[in-house]
Amino acid sequence: MKKDNRREFLKKSLLGLSGAALAPGIINGYPELLSSDLTVPELPVRTLGRTGIKTPLISMGGAEASTPSFVRAAYEAGIKLFFSATYYGEGKNEQLVGEGLKDLPRDTFVLGTAVPPDNFDNRTGKFKTAFDVDSYLRKAEGSLKRFGLDHVDIFLFPYAGKRETVMNEGVLKALQQLKKQGKTRFLGIASHSDTEEALNAAVDAGIYDIAMIAYNYKVPGKDSLNAAVTAAVKAGMGVVAMKTIAGAGRPTSPVNSDAILKWVLQNENITSIVSGMSSLEQMQKNLAMIRNLKMTEQEMKDLNLGLLDKENDLYCRQCRQCIPQCPHDIDIPTIMRSYMYAYGYSNIPQAWHTLADSGIRNNPCGNCPECSVKCTAGFDVRKKIYDISRLRSVPEDFLIV
Repeated sequence: MKKDNRREFLKKSLLGLSGAALAPGIINGYPELLSSDLTVPELPVRTLGRTGIKTPLISMGGAEASTPSFVRAAYEAGIKLFFSATYYGEGKNEQLVGEGLKDLPRDTFVLGTAVPPDNFDNRTGKFKTAFDVDSYLRKAEGSLKRFGLDHVDIFLFPYAGKRETVMNEGVLKALQQLKKQGKTRFLGIASHSDTEEALNAAVDAGIYDIAMIAYNYKVPGKDSLNAAVTAAVKAGMGVVAMKTIAGAGRPTSPVNSDAILKWVLQNENITSIVSGMSSLEQMQKNLAMIRNLKMTEQEMKDLNLGLLDKENDLYCRQCRQCIPQCPHDIDIPTIMRSYMYAYGYSNIPQAWHTLADSGIRNNPCGNCPECSVKCTAGFDVRKKIYDISRLRSVPEDFLIV
């Protein structure tokens, strides 16, 4: 069997892996789009804090995009704020987004990215060793080269959660240096967990202009989180929301995406939803949704049903309360994010990389007769880890084009 044929055979064989939706578009790439097919009137906007940037209520999270033409189609549809990250495809997504925006007038789009630090422990939200400013600046330079630009508009420090991390002296020094050198216009944080603590620390640090936070109808402690968001906005920060569909992207989900996204935008302190769109149909649906944010009675009922649907729940709260319960100190929150990428977003490459970041090589729960972890969201942790851990046996080059 020829190598190319063998590769194609193995890719097709992966379709049944863990029951996850390895759609053809994920593996083979999104088909080229004719951007001339997209003519959308001016979109409703909000202002991103003290940056003064007026952005449509929907922005593009580049992780789901598989061709530069899809990024360009989003731009021509009226989307002007784009985000990528070095950890999406190990930098390949930054190249893809950069190619999609290539040769466009630089003042007609806003671009942000997140560069992860070295020696960071996802389990604790803290650095394992002292933060290396020079190493981080080199990683940021690599990000700019992949975009093909001399600067980004927004530079986010990811995995922000613990106060000591957000206010780390080395982190602040590196970020301020990037801004002073003109390699970014604005600074921000991206937070999956300990979000309230991260927002409060970002306000106190005084250098952060933007916060990208996990925010959805399933997020716990909504009142206290909203209070932290309000305080950040009053301090001049702009807030954008990610992980907004709470993993409910599957066709079997009982909650429609319009209801989920409208719920987020009811909070006027949320400037824009960073949506990981992967199809033209999804893009058009999102753009239509932001023109009428009034929630219907049926949509409210749908959200309540979604809250009651524990069996199909995919959203990990990233509370980290599972970690001390596990006798093997497994990075369960990162593994659960991988599970959500695979099942909720059908993004198998990102699921693969996220799982690799957790440090597991095979099923780490195989030797435990029963699981001692009691998940606050009611997950069967052992079952989910067994399921998604099989993805580690798949060679990376069969998932990444």
